[in-house]
Order: sequence, then C-alpha cells, then structure tokens
Amino acid sequence: MSTANGTAHAFDFWVGEWDVFDAAGARVGRSSITGVLGTGALAEHWHGAGGFEGRSLNAYDGTRGHWHQTWLDSTGGVLMLDGGLVDGAMVLEGLAPGEDPSAMLLQRITWTREDAGVRQHWQSSADDGATWATVFDGHYRPRG
Repeated sequence: MSTANGTAHAFDFWVGEWDVFDAAGARVGRSSITGVLGTGALAEHWHGAGGFEGRSLNAYDGTRGHWHQTWLDSTGGVLMLDGGLVDGAMVLEGLAPGEDPSAMLLQRITWTREDAGVRQHWQSSADDGATWATVFDGHYRPRG
C-alpha cells in the first residue's frame, strides 16, 4: 500500500462520531467511522433511526490503485464499490441487484466535505449512468 502521496489516507475526512440527517434536516441515524490498523482503512458502523444497521470496511488497494468498500447490513444486503478521489470527493461505484434481482443497477456513492461535516450522496442508475436517482442524501454532523 503506497502512502507517499497520501492516497491511503484520502478518506480520513470521514472519520468521526456522527449524527446523520436527511436533506430535509430530520435525524435518520448515527454513524461511527474509525481508522483500522493505522493504514488509512476505515470501519463504519451505521445505526439507522428505525433499527436498521450496517457496517462497511473501506481501504485503499495500492496494488489495484483504487479505493474499495464492502458494505453489509442487517437485512442481508451486500454492496461492493470501487473508485477514488474526484475533485476532492470520494466517489465509489459498483453494481447491485434492483427490485428485480436479475437486473443489476449501477450504484454511486459520493462523500464530500462540508463546512459542518460530510455529505454522503447515494445514487442508482438503471441505464448505465445516463440518468441517476437519489437513494440517500445524508449529512453527517459531529455528534455532541
């Protein structure tokens, strides 16, 4: 893993204890993002306001030259994303089944620094990225 150019720590801006709000300002959950092994890798533990939970591991893969996230949740959902920094934002993409499990949908999640924290914008596309629909638009604010 190469850290000479800071690539392995490019996602450090997401580290913290967060309350998460939707675009309308309603609290939808809380999230704890911690560093793993001092490598720049991150572990996420999401607690949704309705009892939904999820966890992800995020790491820079120096061999392949990009970031990877594996997400697992309390409904049995799994999402695997790859990507990296684009204009200062972390952008990860991957495929996941839609309502029809035989139809794979392109997923894109973008994390952007904001003055008050971090925005996580999750989008889905059924037409290979020609158009996008928002799945989740969360604003992470420091807890406490």
